[in-house]
Amino acid sequence: MKHLVLGNGPAGVVAVEALRNAAPNDEIVLVGGEDAPPYSRMAIPYLLEENIDESGTWLRKTAGHFEALRVRELRGRAAVSLDADAKRVRFQDGHSESYDRLLIATGAHPVRPPIPGIDLPEVQTCWTLEDARAIANLAGRGARVLQLGAGFIGCIIMESLAARGVQLTVVEMGDRMVPRMMTPKAGGMIKAWVEEKGIRVLTSASVERIERQEGGDAPLAVKLSTGDSIACDLVIVAAGVAPNTGFLDGTGVKVGKGVLVDERMQTSVPDIYAAGDVAEAPELLSGAHMVAAIQPNAADQARVAALNMAGRENRMKGVLAINVLNTLGLISSSFGQWWGEQAENGGSGVELVDEDAYRYLSLQFRDDVLIGATAIGLTQHVGALRGLIQGQVRLGPWRDRLLASPMHFVDAYVARSQQPQALAR
Repeated sequence: MKHLVLGNGPAGVVAVEALRNAAPNDEIVLVGGEDAPPYSRMAIPYLLEENIDESGTWLRKTAGHFEALRVRELRGRAAVSLDADAKRVRFQDGHSESYDRLLIATGAHPVRPPIPGIDLPEVQTCWTLEDARAIANLAGRGARVLQLGAGFIGCIIMESLAARGVQLTVVEMGDRMVPRMMTPKAGGMIKAWVEEKGIRVLTSASVERIERQEGGDAPLAVKLSTGDSIACDLVIVAAGVAPNTGFLDGTGVKVGKGVLVDERMQTSVPDIYAAGDVAEAPELLSGAHMVAAIQPNAADQARVAALNMAGRENRMKGVLAINVLNTLGLISSSFGQWWGEQAENGGSGVELVDEDAYRYLSLQFRDDVLIGATAIGLTQHVGALRGLIQGQVRLGPWRDRLLASPMHFVDAYVARSQQPQALAR
């Protein structure tokens, strides 16, 4: 049996390790699209802060790790087409590989909005080691930097830019920072925190064009929807990412926002699986498909996919949205359906706000089950929130106690976490 794993990020690496453990005698090939050892994109900000060198981003630091596992590595080869009938993948350099079982773990790529000037050399994404090298050359102390996007990835990049001592302006189309993981009040509190740290944040604004500035004191001028024009040495685009699925066109592998998979991480085509940022899997609470682009999720999906590829039946219980963010020292987190549920569907919620202390907690329920939570400034015991949501724990009278006093969520977890879960109703 030959297993071909496309993508050498966290999902691909965990998959080949799990495959080797489950299938000691099978052939395994790991293919990476970049000419670099398998590395973590989440470590790039630490590289920009100069806390680590490039080897510090590597996912496995032991020399000969993959050779010892008898995994054949191919680097710098991006897939361009798949022949599912012939079970063969072709790469951009003309090379091709056959397979018996295929794992698509090709991850995602940064979105570059259709803005005039977006392709100028001083406009960079922050996704690869090559990107990091370019940013390091342009983002010296005092450099004027405009960052497009204040989502999860944007806030991580912002942290590293602040550490480099740049003059930073952040432009976000949404009405708050991290709008896809934080409630309006929580996103507004994070914005206030960031502005206190000396970073200019413009929300409900967009970049209309980026122009080369001749004879000015900066190479670029960025025109905003607000009418402002900002002089910049560097523009960083952090406008989100999209799964790498283009090579699957016409293959029969069904794609929505990502590659659609079932609980076994199998796609619509037999012997083809997907995991990580490229996969769109059933969500825990609703069963609807979603892309949950976080590293722990990628690892869990990769293990499940690998076991099924090796002939060992295994299923995911469902993807849970989990976001934990450190924004210039302010810890924020959100879990599950943090935006809540409609009252007619049994929804209720409570919000606790202390803006002066930068403390915030939102709890969202469906009937007596906690389905979502958002927290700021709470660094202890937030795992109890995840546990209640992931366990779909019936809270009974504790639901009303939490609506009256939400900070008692740890007590509720201790009291009710051993009770039968929602799946056993």
